[in-house]
Formats: sequence, C-alpha cells, structure tokens
Amino acid sequence: MNGYDRRHFLKSSLLGTSGALLATSAFGQTPTPGTQNPVSQKKFITRKLGKTGIELPIVGFGVMRADNPALVKAALEAGIVLFDTAHGYQRGHNEEMIGEVLKDHKRDSFVLATKVQPEDRDDKAGTLKSGSTVKAFLDRFDTSLKRLKLDYVDILYVHGISTREAALFPAMLEAVQEAKKSGKAKHVGMSTHMNEPEVIQAAIDSGIYEVVLASVNFKQDHYVRVKEAIAKAAKAGIGIVAMKTMAGGFYDKERTKPINCKAALKFVLQDENVTTAIPGNTNFDHLALNVSVNTDLTMTDDEKASLALGKSESGLYCQGCEHCVPNCPRGLPIPDIMRAYMYTYGYKQPEMAQSLLRSLEVQENPCSDCGHCTAVCTKGFNVAEKIADVSRLVNIPAEFLS
Repeated sequence: MNGYDRRHFLKSSLLGTSGALLATSAFGQTPTPGTQNPVSQKKFITRKLGKTGIELPIVGFGVMRADNPALVKAALEAGIVLFDTAHGYQRGHNEEMIGEVLKDHKRDSFVLATKVQPEDRDDKAGTLKSGSTVKAFLDRFDTSLKRLKLDYVDILYVHGISTREAALFPAMLEAVQEAKKSGKAKHVGMSTHMNEPEVIQAAIDSGIYEVVLASVNFKQDHYVRVKEAIAKAAKAGIGIVAMKTMAGGFYDKERTKPINCKAALKFVLQDENVTTAIPGNTNFDHLALNVSVNTDLTMTDDEKASLALGKSESGLYCQGCEHCVPNCPRGLPIPDIMRAYMYTYGYKQPEMAQSLLRSLEVQENPCSDCGHCTAVCTKGFNVAEKIADVSRLVNIPAEFLS
C-alpha cells in the first residue's frame, strides 16, 4: 500500500465501508467473538463452527505470510476474530509475532488456531511413518504454545493430511485427544491441501476431529465433490474452515494477471456449510478487501464473469488431482512441488517454498536426466519445467530468502 499506514487504513477503508465516522476511541475497542465490527456499523455475517460452540465472522485472518504486528493489530480492531498460524510458518517467527500482539488482548476476544505437522511423513505415499509419535507431536505443540504465549489454543490442527490413512493414523488421533484432555487445545482438527473429499470423510469417520481446514476454491475441477463432502461434514457437526480460496492469487508466474480475489472469496462463502475462510493478508489493502466481505457476500455480474473467464486459465494453483504422479518414473510428490511453485510465484514466499521442498527431500532439478517428461498435467502445467524452476531453491542458503 503506497503511502498508507494503519490509521489511514482504519479511517478510509473500514469507516468508508459503513459510511459512518466513529470516534477515534472506538479503534481501541476489543471485539467479542461472533459479534460486531467495532469500527464499522455494518454487522458481520457470522456462522457456527460445527458443534464447537464457536461463532465466527465468515472471514478470518490467515497469518502465514504476515510479518507486520501492526497488521494483526489492525485486524483485531477491525473485528477480525479468527487468526490462523502454524508451527512451521516463518520458522516459528510467525507464532512469536502473533504471541506478542495477542498478549495485550483479552483471551476471549480472539480465536487462535495453529497447525502442527507430524514429525515423520512419507509425502510420496501420503502416509505417516511409524516414527510419527505422540510425544514428538505434542513436544512441537508445546513449543508453539510457548511462542504464542498462550496456555491453550482454540483449534489445534494436524497439518498437511492428504489421505484417509494419514487422517486416521493412530498416533495422531491419540496425540490430539491428549492435547484436548490436557486443556491445551479446546478443539482439534486437521488441514488438507488435496484429496479433500477423502480427508473430510475420514474426519467424519474418526469421531474425534471437530474441524477441517480444507482447500476450497473456484478453480477446483472437483469442487462439486468437495462441496458434497463439506455438506456431509456439516451434517455430522464438523466445522469447515476454507483456505486456498484465491487459488494462488495470479494466473501467471509474472504476476501480470491477478485473480479477482474478492470474487473468489465470495464464491467459496456462498456455501453456508463453510463456516469461515482464512485468506492471507500481507498489507492493509488485502485486509480492507477481505474485511469488506464480512458484511456483504453479494456477487456482482462482473465478479461472476471474472471467475468464469478464469476457469479456462491454467493458473498457479495445483488442485492435487495426482493424475501426473503414476507416470513420474521418479515418483516425485508433484502436487506438493507445485504448491511450492505457487508459494514462490503467487505468494512471493520462496522461503516457505524452500522449507516445503526440503521437507519433501527434493533435490535440485530432479528431472535433469529424464529424456522426456511422462508426467502429464490435466491443467496443462509443464511439470518438468516448473520442477526445474522451483527446485533451484533447495540449495540457496535460507538467510538469502528471508
């Protein structure tokens, strides 16, 4: 945002939304979850998160890419209630930053979710290994609580689940039950970037998970199946939080063709079985746009048309269909590598991409000695080219990417 600061954001963006000029003292008010934006006079649309008893505005804050404490403070003052982070974001600095901000706010004025990834994953197979233990998971979670300066989180997710087998892995079920029993997690769930219908059904069958954080967006060819799974989850009392709603933010690597992010966010939230979404915010412009959706879900004809046109673009978002995987002679976890590509060029977060690639044990240009790429993408991605491009990150010193 050129020349904008936090005060200008609050006055011009949010007060302009309501058409009312409130006293400056209102900026210091702390919102009560599920009530009203203290800055705008328009009432937020709220929905209940399954059977958890939590009622939330339909738009929260995905803090993954944010590193500005003032942005989090502005979100709180604007009436945002749900803040979503993870143990691994920004090497733990994301949780630390949020903890510093939230320590000055009443504990019942916000809802905090964090995600912990199992220690030992077999990403190629989409499963967890026997080394994924209860203790290792809970030790990571305890580290997250210390960073957050909290005694408990409202939602604890097992992070990055992509198969039914991983969703129902006994050690993880035991770990989240222990976290809840100890009072360190009020509610437990899991996050999934792919195979969403399968993972959501597994959450239902588990009888343990209360919330699922799932990729949901207008670019998904299998959106109808995702929506059906979400409806089943809602009926079973499981809360659904949507991520990846903006499908990478851009249609091209050069970032010259932006997705209509407001339209994309509204599209997902038309489904009333989706409780809330957690779009990322990295500046006050993003925050103003996302907050505005909390009061108005009406889609204009132009917004509908922009998404319809965007369906034909290949874009940066890989929906994880895995059509390409069986034909890769090296058995590479291509959907996850494509997610790293999106982090790099859609989010401008090469550090996050590098962390993901290293966790996958991807080497630089692993396709170099393949004569012809047989991993064909249904959306037209040049798989070998994208892998060669993004895998360059693995050997760059991390400090150069910070």
